[in-house]
Amino acid sequence: MKKFFLLNKGILAAVVLCGTVMFAACSKDADDSVQDAPVEVVELNLGGVTDDGCTSGDGNADESSDGTGDEPVSDNGMGSMEAPYVPDDGQTYVVADKDVQNMINHMVMNYGAYGAKSDDTVNDLLTKMEQKDPVAADRWGRIMELWRTTDNDLELNYDVLPDGLKDTDELCLVVLGFQLKADGTMKDELIQRLKVALASAEKYPNSYILCTGGGTAAGNASATEAGEMAKWLIENGISSDRVIVENRSRTTPENAIFSYEILRRDYPQVNQIAIVSSDYHIATGVLLFGAETILGAGEDGKEKIEVVSNAAWSAPSGYLADWFKAGSLVEISGDSETAYAIYYSGYGVNDLPPIKE
Repeated sequence: MKKFFLLNKGILAAVVLCGTVMFAACSKDADDSVQDAPVEVVELNLGGVTDDGCTSGDGNADESSDGTGDEPVSDNGMGSMEAPYVPDDGQTYVVADKDVQNMINHMVMNYGAYGAKSDDTVNDLLTKMEQKDPVAADRWGRIMELWRTTDNDLELNYDVLPDGLKDTDELCLVVLGFQLKADGTMKDELIQRLKVALASAEKYPNSYILCTGGGTAAGNASATEAGEMAKWLIENGISSDRVIVENRSRTTPENAIFSYEILRRDYPQVNQIAIVSSDYHIATGVLLFGAETILGAGEDGKEKIEVVSNAAWSAPSGYLADWFKAGSLVEISGDSETAYAIYYSGYGVNDLPPIKE
């Protein structure tokens, strides 16, 4: 079988500098558009501008100026730095068949490029997948439906979580990180997200608050997004025993993967999560955390944790492209190598090998 792509692995591991990777500015409404042709080379607009004029993104390596994050980072005393937890009891469903993985890649990349115009292709691939791996077909069918829902029907709750959620320790607010300044301090966008999280945490005083995001400060290797976020929340009145820190992630998919692992391992009472972020980022967060919970469902197909709500800060600009969401789902599926090729604009939908009958 052909390799998924011809990109040299050394390139994938290289540091991506702001001066090398520049993204075009787009409005928040731009993610509603549908491309008419396949994207061979994709420039990802991840929103925002850093203090030095480069695009920031929404935190972490896929959205930061330097793309680094391979080295261990300090947790600022706000959590453990143990090795990544790998479930060994079937918590996360990762396909073993390369043909099935290829079908997943082809499916999400087509939807990322064409949107609803790709529905026939998506359905055809799910039918082929069912013949080889019925469990994967069922779960990825649900993930694709979730993607359509977050694109078209997701209701945003501004400034604070809505009424009616559980006010118990079964609820966890997940606050998504944003790239730090070079000195390790937080940018205003991240502080604004934290204000929404604070208001929501005060409204639901028995919930947990999970801060997620690794090291993205170009000049301060000891600072992590999650560590700084946790300190801010505690300084503003949240009890430290409510705050959970996930400070290893370099990408938004890793936000979902590592946060899910922590909750399943250390907080088994949590069965509902609410995403807190900027408004343009909420749909992506709901999609990726929802996909991770679907892949982590039990043999009966029932999720152990459900994404139930969101709270958004109204950002003045920024958006995440559907192509970025496609790469993120490829990473969630377990194929991080292909995902990084997508993020760094070196991989297009036509580069995929043909689907085997």
